[in-house]
Amino acid sequence: PIFHLLENIGFDTVVGYLEAIIIDDDFQLTQRTFMEKHYREFDDSEEYKLIYTFIFNEYISIVKKYMEEKLLNLIPGFDMTAFTMSLQQHKDEMASELFDMLLTFTDFPAFKEMFLDYKAEKEGQSLDLSSGLVVTSLNK
Repeated sequence: PIFHLLENIGFDTVVGYLEAIIIDDDFQLTQRTFMEKHYREFDDSEEYKLIYTFIFNEYISIVKKYMEEKLLNLIPGFDMTAFTMSLQQHKDEMASELFDMLLTFTDFPAFKEMFLDYKAEKEGQSLDLSSGLVVTSLNK
């Protein structure tokens, strides 16, 4: 069904809608609020904590559902689950940021990595290369 749907409207059209949805302030606020609520639970250990399952399921029910409802308004009959399952086949057809974000709906390691990146940023541990950059004019 999803492949038939994609043939009718085009994969690029769906990707365009997705890009518009994720840059929307409402989506940004929804995702940021969710991450703010849970980022402290995550650590960089190999241990798989039970709480991760609950957070992952809540993320799916809030963030993925938000995106799915927006897409259903634009594309009646759209199947988000089938679409996310077909992502690997279309990886080269979309921006890596969008692909990585959509992967968090089906790939737990990608989901956990998103939280670890957010946590590092919140705690000031993100890599800052600005002190090592030197800008010089090419014009003399």
